[in-house]
Amino acid sequence: MKTAPRRPRTIQERRDIARRRVRRERQVAAGVTLGCVVAVGAFFALSQGGSGIDTSAAEHASSKAAPPPQEPRGGRTLLPDYRVVAYYGAPQDPGLGQLGIGTPHSATAKLLTQAAPYARPGRPVMPALELIATLVTAAPGDDGKYRYRQSGNLIDRYLAEARRAKALLILDIQPGRARFMDEVRAYRPYLREPDVGLALDPEWSMHGRQVPGQVIGSTDASVVNQAGAYLSSIVRKGNLPEKLLIVHQFTTGMIRHKHQLQSDPGVALVINIDGFGTPPNKISKYDLFARRRPPWYNGFKVFYHEDTHMMRPRAVMRLHPRPDVIVYE
Repeated sequence: MKTAPRRPRTIQERRDIARRRVRRERQVAAGVTLGCVVAVGAFFALSQGGSGIDTSAAEHASSKAAPPPQEPRGGRTLLPDYRVVAYYGAPQDPGLGQLGIGTPHSATAKLLTQAAPYARPGRPVMPALELIATLVTAAPGDDGKYRYRQSGNLIDRYLAEARRAKALLILDIQPGRARFMDEVRAYRPYLREPDVGLALDPEWSMHGRQVPGQVIGSTDASVVNQAGAYLSSIVRKGNLPEKLLIVHQFTTGMIRHKHQLQSDPGVALVINIDGFGTPPNKISKYDLFARRRPPWYNGFKVFYHEDTHMMRPRAVMRLHPRPDVIVYE
């Protein structure tokens, strides 16, 4: 009675078998038979230390793709799942807003306190730091664009602080005489991050020989739509969660052809009504510009210093419709 051949036990034995089989296979003329293919497959299963059992299913299970990135506080959708409350500004000067007062960490601590009253059952708050990334300047500069771009190191500091607080970072653009899309593209490496959004500030968008501070700037809906499509492309290619696109407005002519604004997949478009003054004045402005249906959401800006009798969260939440985004400057 024949006994079954002993299976190779050691790695060295398996390697010897492999070498012998390779030599035999090289002596075969053209064309490998099906039986040879099966034999080679069986050998490789053996040489991997298995017993011939197909392990492809187990290997597939162990190499599952990582889950897609989420918003800082969970989920893949910002609006209307969350209500965003942001601090606005830049560190160059306290007059630029709350992010110009103290360190990024101290500003975030104040923001979290300010944002808390806006939380509602089923709709938590998403804090955000709206950093002026392209800052309009009084002087034209070497390129005549009347704008200054923040350094990567500075943006990195605010992004790190936003992440520590599980908040968004929003890059705000005051373009001067530069084109909005040139500035947007300059921040593509940051916009490819899952927790970085974008804001456009048409007040500081100059045309022709206009000088910032001497005129109130404007933009066109086609520019906003171009920015939205650009963000949507980044979201799609990176399988990113929804991004914010905020556009500031406080005059009727600040966004020309506003009725042509469109929404894009993966982008939450927000028109932020940011005029300052008394509560009645601000409320009437909000009633004028707010939209009660798509394609955009509504934002409201509160000024700590410029507003007269600054509106408290309770008063802000009495606006109709309630703002989806509240920005403090």
